[in-house]
Amino acid sequence: MSNNRRTFLGTTAAAAMTWKSRAQASGANERMRIGLIGCGGRGRFDASLFSVRDDAEIAYVADPHQHRLAEAAKQFAATAVATGDFRRILDDQSVDAVIVATPVHWHAPATILACEAGKHVYVEKPCSHNIREGRLLVEAARRNHCVVQHGTQVRSTSTIAEGVRLLRAGLIGEVLVSKAWNIQRRAGRGPALLLEPPPELDYDMWLGPVPPVPYHDTLFSRWNWLQHFGTGEIGNDGIHDIDYARWGLGVESHPTFVAAAGGRYFYDDEAEFPDTQQVNFEYPATKLFDKKRLLIYEERLWSTNYPHQCDSGVEFYGTQGQMFLSRRGKLQVRLDRNKQHALDVPLVPQDTVAHVDDFLSAIREDRLPNADAEIAHLTTSLCHLGNLSIRLGRALNFNPQQERFIDDAEADTFLGRTYQDNHWAAPRGIG
Repeated sequence: MSNNRRTFLGTTAAAAMTWKSRAQASGANERMRIGLIGCGGRGRFDASLFSVRDDAEIAYVADPHQHRLAEAAKQFAATAVATGDFRRILDDQSVDAVIVATPVHWHAPATILACEAGKHVYVEKPCSHNIREGRLLVEAARRNHCVVQHGTQVRSTSTIAEGVRLLRAGLIGEVLVSKAWNIQRRAGRGPALLLEPPPELDYDMWLGPVPPVPYHDTLFSRWNWLQHFGTGEIGNDGIHDIDYARWGLGVESHPTFVAAAGGRYFYDDEAEFPDTQQVNFEYPATKLFDKKRLLIYEERLWSTNYPHQCDSGVEFYGTQGQMFLSRRGKLQVRLDRNKQHALDVPLVPQDTVAHVDDFLSAIREDRLPNADAEIAHLTTSLCHLGNLSIRLGRALNFNPQQERFIDDAEADTFLGRTYQDNHWAAPRGIG
C-alpha cells in the first residue's frame, strides 16, 4: 500500500500527529500474541484470519459457554490456552492484542478493560451499546495509547476507498446527500420460554455488568433483538453501510438533527428493535463545508427487492452526478442527466483480510488504523440515535460537542445505561 493511500485511509492529520501507539510487538519479525474474547462463529472466523499469518498467533480463547470454548480450543489447539474468564488474558503481559467478538453489551466494557491492561483491540461492530460507552472507549484508547480497530471492514476495502477518493476529487460535484440501505429477509423472533441457565453456561459472566435478566431459551442466540444486550439490525449489519455513507459524505462529527420512523411492521413478535426503519441524519454547515448535509438510512427486514439488485449499498447525490457504491463489490457513476461514466476500478467486496492486516500494521507502525476508535464511535452513535428516535417516537436535536440532547432530559437518560452496583467490568463515568 502506498504512503498516499495510507494517508487517505487514515483519519485526520491532526489526530495522526498526536498519535503514539503502545507498540509492544515492535520487532518487524516478532509474532504478536492475540487473545480471542468471545468464541461464537464470528469470533472464531476473525481469529482464523490472525492464526494463518506468520506474524501472529492465537494465544488464548475465552468464552463463558463451555461448548463454544471447547470448539475454539480445538480449532486453535496448536497455540491457544482456553479460559472461561477473559481477565486471565488481560493479566498476561505477553499478550499484545485481543479480539472482542462478544455480544454487544460486552463490546465497550471489554475493550476499555483491554486498553487499561495495555492491549490493542480488534472489536467487532458496533463498538458500544450506547453513546456514553462509545466515548469512554475512545478515551481509554487514547489514554493508554492503544490501537483500536473497529470491525467495519469497508474502511480497508479498496473499492470503497477508491469510491470515496473519487467523491473527494469532485467526480459528481459537491456531495450533499447519501442514502444507505440494508434490505434483506430476516426471521422473526419467537416467544421466549423462561428456563434455568444451562450448566455449560456461566450466565453471570455472560451477563457481565448488565443488571440480572431472567434466562430464557432464545436469549443466547437472539440477544441482539433485546435492548438490554443489542442494537437491532441497524447496529448489526446496517452499520457497515452507514459507515461508508458517512465516509463518502465527508462528515466527521455527530449530526445535530435526527428524525426517524419505523417499528415492527411485518413481524408480530417479542423483538424490541425495528424490522422497518427510515432515519434522516442532518449535519450542519461547517468551516469545511458551507452547506448542510443529509445521511439517510433505510431498512426493511422482510423483503428481497432492493435498489441496483443489491441488498446493501449507498447512493451518493452530488451537484453534478450520482454514485452507487456497495460493499458487495459494486461501483457505478452517472453524471448530469444520468450520463453513464465508465470507471477503471477493481471491484472488491468487503475485505476482512485487509482489515486485519491494517490492524497489525498500525500496531507495528505506531499509527491510527483505518477504522479507529473515534471513527467507530461516530458511526456507531448513528445507530443509537436512529434507534432512540424510533423508541421515543419523535425527532431529536443533538449537541455534537457535548454529546447530549438539547433541552431534552428524557432523551438524555438513554445516553448511558444502568450497570450492576460495583461490578468489576462496569465502565466508569457513565451518566
